[in-house]
Amino acid sequence: MIRPVFVLFTLSSALSAATIDFSRDIQPILSDKCYFCHGPDAKERKGDLRLDVEKDAKAVKDGVTAIRPGNSHESSLIERILSTDPDEVMPTPKSNRTLTAAQKQLLKQWIDEGAKWGTHWAFKPIERPKVPNVGAKHPIDAFVRAKLAEKGMQPAPKAAAVALLRRVSLDLTGLPPTADELKDEYAKTVERLLDSPRFGERWAWDWLDAARYADTNGYQGDPERTMWPWRDWVVKALNENMPYDQFTIWQLAGDLLPNMTPEQNLATGFNRNHMINGEGGRIAEETRVENVMDRVETTSTVWLGLTMGCTKCHDHKFDPLTMRDYYGLYDVFNQTSEDGLGRSGQAAPALDLATADEKARFEAANAAFRAVVKDINEYETTRFGKPPGEERTKVPLVAGYPGKLTQFLGRQAPDKRSADNLLECIAQLTKLNDKDYADRLQRLLNTLKARTTAQGNVTKVMVMDTLPKARETFVLEKGAYDKASTTKVSFNVPASLPPMKSDAPRNRLGLAEWIVNRDNPLTARVTVNRFWQAFFGVGLVKTAEDFGLQGEEPPQRELLDWLASEFIDSGWDVKALMRLIVTSETYQQSSKIADAQVDPENRYLARGPRFRMPSWMLRDQALFVAGLLQDKLGGPAVKPYQPEGIWEEATFGKKSYVQDHGDALYRRTLYIFWRRIVGPTMLFDNSARQTCVIKATRTNTPLQALVTLNDVTYVEAARVLAQRVLLANRGNEDAALAQAFRLVTCREPSKAEAALLKAQLGKLRAQQSDQAAAVKLLAVGESKRDESINAIEHATWTSLCLMLLNLDEAVTKE
Repeated sequence: MIRPVFVLFTLSSALSAATIDFSRDIQPILSDKCYFCHGPDAKERKGDLRLDVEKDAKAVKDGVTAIRPGNSHESSLIERILSTDPDEVMPTPKSNRTLTAAQKQLLKQWIDEGAKWGTHWAFKPIERPKVPNVGAKHPIDAFVRAKLAEKGMQPAPKAAAVALLRRVSLDLTGLPPTADELKDEYAKTVERLLDSPRFGERWAWDWLDAARYADTNGYQGDPERTMWPWRDWVVKALNENMPYDQFTIWQLAGDLLPNMTPEQNLATGFNRNHMINGEGGRIAEETRVENVMDRVETTSTVWLGLTMGCTKCHDHKFDPLTMRDYYGLYDVFNQTSEDGLGRSGQAAPALDLATADEKARFEAANAAFRAVVKDINEYETTRFGKPPGEERTKVPLVAGYPGKLTQFLGRQAPDKRSADNLLECIAQLTKLNDKDYADRLQRLLNTLKARTTAQGNVTKVMVMDTLPKARETFVLEKGAYDKASTTKVSFNVPASLPPMKSDAPRNRLGLAEWIVNRDNPLTARVTVNRFWQAFFGVGLVKTAEDFGLQGEEPPQRELLDWLASEFIDSGWDVKALMRLIVTSETYQQSSKIADAQVDPENRYLARGPRFRMPSWMLRDQALFVAGLLQDKLGGPAVKPYQPEGIWEEATFGKKSYVQDHGDALYRRTLYIFWRRIVGPTMLFDNSARQTCVIKATRTNTPLQALVTLNDVTYVEAARVLAQRVLLANRGNEDAALAQAFRLVTCREPSKAEAALLKAQLGKLRAQQSDQAAAVKLLAVGESKRDESINAIEHATWTSLCLMLLNLDEAVTKE
């Protein structure tokens, strides 16, 4: 019986020594354990008790109060959480929620000390904290060192120069440095990387994940779209360091700016990147409503870090967000002319960016189609005739055809027949041995497909617009498109956040300006946190997608607020923020772990970042070190190597993958064609680009090696890398080994590593004696092989280079 008393005594002493903060210490407990039944959602609220609002939680009802400040003994909340009666204890046993002894004691102490209330940290105004005076020259380091001192921890030493140059190069451009670039000093390297065109390509990737960008609509059929000019605009905007507030306004409301330019209109493609459900039998209004909801939830996640999707059907169970808040935002996105009818990837409204060649190809394909339509019309009129005032189905010859054939040929004009219907007609006519007619319809089908392809290849980017007459918006019961309630709403921002200015336009432009207004407590915090996440592997707020009450309170809250304030004061300068981060000693620390038991997730930043690189970066790196990567900015998506049959299986044979050749095979992964229902096969741990994702999943399983050891791109990269070092170091095996290792890892091998490499090369030589097998390996990939290199020797070195590309050091940013 002594241990519990000792534990409570120790805990009580520790708590007494610390100041209890409502936002940090109390609200997370109430949110996680109590709000589900006693929170914002009135429909779920039990016992008419609300604990998320101070006046309700402290209200006296029938002589009873849940929280009586200064007196835990007269607070029913304490009585219920300490009860041992299963019918009285809270949380109830059936809720599967429990409070620890420490949490109960903390609530009790908080009430006894006056139950001082507060606002959730993320909803408080952003105030610039004072930089701690701990002797650090850099503000980031000052905040981090102060926290480390508080925890009794020490920062790690600076990373080795080569490791640091590799780290910052991968972070800022997504590619490793060259041998010459490794000779530059760090500060000069940072400026060169920030100015590199590769900067925009690297950082566009994260934005495309958030914007759910792809080259097709998704769903059955998965029709293609031509949104790539928007993707190129993102790269350009990032390279030009467009201020983030302007970057935001253009994408949310560029079409509403005075004297709108085509580029501003193009930027609004952000909110047309969503999937489009054009499946047969689909109700257009259902599709349209789902698209509007997608825009609400994507915008709220990307800029506000709020889980607004939870309020589509009911008030939020944890955050101060209501259904009315949801549909207030819904209304502003409900005013576009999109009708939900479009099955193509160019559903109106769309910005026509067709080139002269694209227009000419479509006109030629259309002319060929019209010519065949004319021929079919003349043929069918001659063969069948048509009774005056009646359908052709009444003609005996037509009526005698079996089943659907009569309906298709008798009621549909040739230019109205679909590809599927034509296929059925051709199959039936072939069975009837009507070859002449079947051949004519086959020509019609061929020209129809050619016209459809040419039309799809005419570049049009789906964008936003505004209806001339406002569409009314009503709260939808349970979020169902056809269950409009009688509650009419108009655009407004969530009531729990700072209001819009009274003179702000009540449209998407007003929303965008409110999002980037300094008074908004979320946008700068959410954005800075996401950039930090990209550099360190985890954000200052671990729950980057949720800054609400169920999200994490950052252990480095003062640092986050200082960075958010600095970001705004800099004019929302993205490159300045990144320069600030990578020039800190915190970023430049060694990533070696001194004690894995102390802060294993590195939340207090006592060491540098170390984590597995994303699959897109691994592919780009393999092409780069082999010398294959093509440095070309922008343009239509490319189709590199992919196993046969993937598209066919996913689309029931309706889509076939036609691989590109030449330089297109070696473009950066950013430019690879992304089919929504089955993404690029060489990628793992990436979002499916079906919904907004701002925190990529990171795993480390042996299954990934099935790609990095066997995919054509990696095998070819290893072959070309082997050729590169063999030709550069003819007759000098040690030098070739050292160069191969250096190209992959950016450093020289140690003596022990050089010996291991040499031994491994010997083992591979012993295993690689089959000429035919060597030739087969060297045939992987389309790049030309230098035949002056002995095939078996080249194959041996290819295997060695493939091993190097799969080293832990090679696939890890550290």
